[in-house]
Amino acid sequence: MSVKTFDRGIHPAYHKKLTSGRNIERAALPKTVIIPLQQHAGAPCEPLVKKGDVVQEGQKIADVKAFVSAPIHASISGKVKDIEISNHPGGGRALAIIIDGDGTSRDWKADARPVDINSISADAIRDAVRDAGIVGMGGAAFPTSVKLSPPKGRTIDTVVLNGCECEPFLTADDRIMVEEADHVLLGLRALMKAVAAPAGIIGIEENKPEAIGALRKAIGSASDIKLVILETKYPQGAEKMLIAAAMGRKVPTGKLPLDVGVVVNNVGTAVAIYEAVVLKKPLIERVVTISGNGVNQPKNLRVRVGTPFEDVLSQCGGLKASEGDMEVLNGGPMMGIAQSNLAVPVIKGTSGITVLTAKRLKRVDYDPCIKCASCVDACPMGLMPYRLGDYGKAYRTDDLKSWDALSCIECGCCSYVCPAKRPLVHWIRVGKLKMREEAVRAAARAAKA
Repeated sequence: MSVKTFDRGIHPAYHKKLTSGRNIERAALPKTVIIPLQQHAGAPCEPLVKKGDVVQEGQKIADVKAFVSAPIHASISGKVKDIEISNHPGGGRALAIIIDGDGTSRDWKADARPVDINSISADAIRDAVRDAGIVGMGGAAFPTSVKLSPPKGRTIDTVVLNGCECEPFLTADDRIMVEEADHVLLGLRALMKAVAAPAGIIGIEENKPEAIGALRKAIGSASDIKLVILETKYPQGAEKMLIAAAMGRKVPTGKLPLDVGVVVNNVGTAVAIYEAVVLKKPLIERVVTISGNGVNQPKNLRVRVGTPFEDVLSQCGGLKASEGDMEVLNGGPMMGIAQSNLAVPVIKGTSGITVLTAKRLKRVDYDPCIKCASCVDACPMGLMPYRLGDYGKAYRTDDLKSWDALSCIECGCCSYVCPAKRPLVHWIRVGKLKMREEAVRAAARAAKA
């Protein structure tokens, strides 16, 4: 079986076997959910409810008129306990709607009717996706309705579904493809219809044989959808890497996939689109992998948005208390964000909760750069991470711009291979944050002028 890939990248230890053979289980209905109003790229939502309001599962509770945004829905039925600033798993704090549940749950399949995707207009699909609050579920959380609305005159010839799931430990997408292959295909067809793309591709790494078999069976004799087997390599699932590997197309610096005629979505997003179109169900739950050597019973759980991490972990036997210091990540070890407490909620972009014990924690101290260029060899974007790290650490934003820091996808390859253990990706993130802050201030000054 021939496999394709991209230039550079790394081969970390993947640890997929902890959960790759475990079926998706439904997590217990949470008693209380904390639903942040910023769960997506773009403008945060504004609450449509107030303290004391009774809400129903699936009810829209927050929205905003901005184009780049996505509405938010109640993931459980109950009463709004409060609307307050709360800890966010992406770091920092954000306004959140807190709901105390009434213990009831809606059966979305009970009211479902057979739907022929071909009979639905592209506008109706885009509206359904927007109304359901669907975002990219691979972690980036970019509003999907925006991806499905390319500028006039821009032709999309291919929709690519990302089934790579290259982040170590995570297997949520793998299990979705195994257990819901037909729904993945229906979601892909809805995406193709929405952007008038004549072709669809599902890119999947070779380390997922069961999912490959399930998808091949679901595709059957269809000639407009192709399954592309890719080398198991990190970060194979990054948009530009995936397009290069699966299609041989290069997305130019500063451009988007749509500039080369492609729209990329995650397989979990495709299933959410199927549910929005067929079941009329908004994005109120998602599959989350709970894994790592610090959790007693690694699992793949279908979790309601807003469920606190501590509630999810308790359904996996809790943490291995005897192991000492631990790090709990929102996501995986390469791109995940460490949490300061376990009261943070699962959000739309939470693909995994990874718990690492002291045995796997990164060392805090680091040595000077030895100019070995290991980071340059590994960088999938062809950048100079050692320079970008130094500039980010020193807040030298002009130099960051000159060396194309905004092209960095923050995959963490540079930090992973650095023999001096320099936190390069952290410094680059800090530098990019400073660049964005300067841009906001400049825009504010221009508006006043």
